[in-house]
Amino acid sequence: MAKNYLIAYDIANKKRLAKVRKVAYGYALGGQKSALEAPLDAKTLKELVEKLQKLIYENDKINIIEFEGEPLCFGKADFIRYDKGVIIL
Repeated sequence: MAKNYLIAYDIANKKRLAKVRKVAYGYALGGQKSALEAPLDAKTLKELVEKLQKLIYENDKINIIEFEGEPLCFGKADFIRYDKGVIIL
């Protein structure tokens, strides 16, 4: 079963940033710049972490934070619900 995660990153080098961004966006439903929403099951989360760990250096930072319950959304923000392979926008 997939859970919703926030992927946030701060990468010091532009080339590494581009590589991290490409990998992270491959798993994300959306987001802005370096903060993305991603529905991940345990296997996919592990796969993502392994890919990202190969790309970063000591001075880079990546946080993957599991949403507990539904996040608070303000303004135009909208929670994207992901359940059983269906994305409801």
